[in-house]
Amino acid sequence: MSFQGYLDNIQAKTGKSPEDFKKLGEKKGFLTKGKLKEGIKATEIVNWLKDDFELGHGHAMAIVALFKGKKE
Repeated sequence: MSFQGYLDNIQAKTGKSPEDFKKLGEKKGFLTKGKLKEGIKATEIVNWLKDDFELGHGHAMAIVALFKGKKE
């Protein structure tokens, strides 16, 4: 599955766009001005996404990649 395919599936499941997740990530303290804060571990983000949005590991890692700046 492509990166965009993961993002599309996440949006279909949660109703939240990649931009919505970036805003939520900022509120949780993972991002500053859309950039991943230094010292934040992928596990912290994955656990949040699994707990709050019931995402699987692969889909959660796609959001981590989004937070790291991946676009495609």
